[in-house]
Amino acid sequence: MLALSKMKVLDISQIMAGPYCTMVLADLGAEVTKVEKVNGGDDSRQMGPYVNDESTCFAQINRNKKSISLNLKEDAGREIFYQLAKDADVIVENYRTGVAKTLKVDYETIKEINPGIIYCSISGYGQTGPYSHKGGFDLVAQGMTGLMSMTGEPGRRPLKTGIAVYDIGAGITAAYSILAAYIHKMNTGEGQLVDVAIAECGLPWFSWEAAAYFTNGTVPQPTGWRHRVSAPYQAIKVRDGYIMLGCANQRTWERLCLEVIARPDLLEDPRFETNHLRGQNVETLESVLEEIFVEDDMSYWLEKCDQAGVPAGPINNFAQALQDPHYLERGMVQEVEHPVIGKMKMIGFPSKLSLTPPTIRSPAPVYAQHTDEVMDSLGISAERLAALREQGVVK
Repeated sequence: MLALSKMKVLDISQIMAGPYCTMVLADLGAEVTKVEKVNGGDDSRQMGPYVNDESTCFAQINRNKKSISLNLKEDAGREIFYQLAKDADVIVENYRTGVAKTLKVDYETIKEINPGIIYCSISGYGQTGPYSHKGGFDLVAQGMTGLMSMTGEPGRRPLKTGIAVYDIGAGITAAYSILAAYIHKMNTGEGQLVDVAIAECGLPWFSWEAAAYFTNGTVPQPTGWRHRVSAPYQAIKVRDGYIMLGCANQRTWERLCLEVIARPDLLEDPRFETNHLRGQNVETLESVLEEIFVEDDMSYWLEKCDQAGVPAGPINNFAQALQDPHYLERGMVQEVEHPVIGKMKMIGFPSKLSLTPPTIRSPAPVYAQHTDEVMDSLGISAERLAALREQGVVK
């Protein structure tokens, strides 16, 4: 038995934040039924690259789910959805605020049908507040929260992160919030609304930045390849490239000087005595260190750091990361057989549960793959289903 094997989820979300959330729940064992639009389904199905005309973007974050199609603008489509909702534990949607109410599939409507429902709404700015009516996207949130102002190099154009950090962050936030609500339901029988905003999910991650701002008004600036607080905790140039050096405390700094670079004199240098002073003089410190590190290759320095217990690592590109033997041994690359794509690889599971490990039980579904199966489970006859198809209620 998997951890969430008794949880039933209806997923009416699309693109990334909602589908990532429901994939996490599905990986942990939840039965997730993805309810897609009748005119093409989840919009990410139209995002390449494609294999045999099937979107690999969609396939990466919709494994372990069933797919049905429903036209929620039609009364007959909504009635089918209501039937499914009666037996569901969780509903996840990421419409623009107000759209679910217009479609009559909002929390207030559904809780009349199923008072114990956990209804998760993921939106750009949340269900309340002056911006709640706006649509929101990952990059807009990166700008609004200040993330882009502190990413990149001083004096240059603000930079986004390399991935859709807030879309994924919203999905993760939604997943743990749903689990908290699910435990509450187990204890009390009460369902509730879970309101997650993409533009808010990343703010709690700015812990050090908040400490400085709330203490003395310091507004964080971009620090490029260097850490904001600790030094030397940054990219360092070596003879054949760069490594990431992680001297995040005094002990690792001492080990670096004594055991890695054999420069005990640096421990006596008044500019580098404490972490705070090293941060104040980081440009000078970087110059001193790189004069030493450029004398040898990455492999030499990584081995020296490893022997001394100084955290360090290569700065990989994505291909190198996915070929790293550590990640491979820990199952962070998985392979499945997709009915259209064929053999395909995908990212594995970051959580390793000893008794109920996440599993890939099925690849991402093709569009509306399970419509017949789900309609049959509701007692809808073949004749009725054919009529619903004729009316454009299902595909």
